[in-house]
Amino acid sequence: MRRAVNFLYAHPNAALLLLLLLPMAWLVIFYLGSLSAMVVQSFYSLDDFSGRVIPEFSVFSYQELFSPANFDVVLRTLSMAAAVTLASAVIAFPLAYFMARYASARIKGLLFLGVMLPLWSSYLVRVYAWKLILANEGMISWGAEQLGLTGVLNWILSLPVIGGPSLSFSYFGMFIVFVYIWLPYMVLPINAALERVPKSLTEASADLGGRPRYTFRKVVLPLAFPGIVAGSIFTFSLTLGDYIIPSIIGDSARFIGSAVLLYQGTAGNLPLAAAFTVVPIVIMGAYLLLARRLGAFDAL
Repeated sequence: MRRAVNFLYAHPNAALLLLLLLPMAWLVIFYLGSLSAMVVQSFYSLDDFSGRVIPEFSVFSYQELFSPANFDVVLRTLSMAAAVTLASAVIAFPLAYFMARYASARIKGLLFLGVMLPLWSSYLVRVYAWKLILANEGMISWGAEQLGLTGVLNWILSLPVIGGPSLSFSYFGMFIVFVYIWLPYMVLPINAALERVPKSLTEASADLGGRPRYTFRKVVLPLAFPGIVAGSIFTFSLTLGDYIIPSIIGDSARFIGSAVLLYQGTAGNLPLAAAFTVVPIVIMGAYLLLARRLGAFDAL
């Protein structure tokens, strides 16, 4: 034991390797191994007669993936993920800016608690609560009626793409729930990025004659942009893979997550389900490379 201790003391890299051996083995075997197996299965095909997976190289699943119906699922998911990310950034930035620049320690603690508190409750409970809130007999419809805004609500529901019979059965209602669920993951990185912006830079801009709008646009926003990109990694990727919200809120139109669940479970089409899962992997791989160049990892 003493020899082993002396050896590890003299060779710190070996000690570090032993410390990381177990988590790295878990990562390689269970995560990368299962991911590789999934990618390999995406190149298999399904026998239409027997319903069995044929373990031979084929691009049939990807040809089926780019069929109009399946490709529409991909476009629908990407559009929702982009809209949720943009709305989360617009809502989160003012709150994060106030927390970083103007809030006292007590107010900042309360705001952090308000941002984090929804994450302490069950994900399913929050989604089903929003389904009740967005229903025709829910709180939003009641509030619109009391304020005389029922016509505005009916106009939103009558829109051809985002509307529906009620908010709980529409893309707009699904969008609201997505933004609510993932908003904390946008607030925290932006706040961390804004906390790193030295006040001396904004003071120097003001001393040199820069107006508040100019200082915000040329000094604060560029330095906080990596935090926005870092938050978008969470909101964009989580929306891409979510299958619970589209199955509870909305008009039952399929998204990537729900399509994977359908093909893997009900239909038993594992190759097509694996091909669907490759889509967000490729998208997020390219997105992470771009985020790294924009310095988003420094804001995490």
